[in-house]
Amino acid sequence: MLPFLSRLRASLQAMIDRTLLSYLRDVSLHETDVMRANRRTTEAGDSAHLQIDPEQGQLMALLVRMLGARRGIEIGVFAGYSSLWLAAAMGEDGHLLACDIDEQITRRARADWQAEGLSERIELVLAPARETLDAELAVGRHEQYDFVFIDADKAGYIDYYERALALLRSGGLVMADNTLWYGRVADETDQDADTLAIRAFNRHLYADERVEMSLVPIGDGLTVARKR
Repeated sequence: MLPFLSRLRASLQAMIDRTLLSYLRDVSLHETDVMRANRRTTEAGDSAHLQIDPEQGQLMALLVRMLGARRGIEIGVFAGYSSLWLAAAMGEDGHLLACDIDEQITRRARADWQAEGLSERIELVLAPARETLDAELAVGRHEQYDFVFIDADKAGYIDYYERALALLRSGGLVMADNTLWYGRVADETDQDADTLAIRAFNRHLYADERVEMSLVPIGDGLTVARKR
């Protein structure tokens, strides 16, 4: 194909994709005003890639509701967008243990949790997530949680996952973001440390008979695993 035709085809495909995404959100997305403002503030900055897509947030919230979840863990809070979806889906008696290390960005998360009336459901712990999860295990909270959402440093995914399985009840869910890693996982020439870590995580779950799992091509890839 001639170069200019290739560029034209790519441009047309991008336009179709944007139009389809706009339609998808128009007929399916139910964000609150606080959620929408939180998302758009992040999208306007340099860290938009660190935030989940809204349709992914809504899907995770639906899974949490279907699970009847009342206790959950989020590993990697950032500006609190995913926390808004998860905490709202848990109901008034829900408790979300939110793990992060960035005090500055989580200030915005706290403000929006307060604005949405969800602050009482979310416990933010500013410490390395491994320490927080190990502390939960140390006080005997094995199999006490309904779900764990992992969206933090990629090198830590397998460690977080193993701790999550210990903390989850039978039938509980692990959800992990970025498991398609912008398509880089499929490029064997890409040997970046984060790409290698996500590849290893994906293979680890695929071979794990303790769970049933599916990698869903939504956002940057969402893996959902149910503990047997």
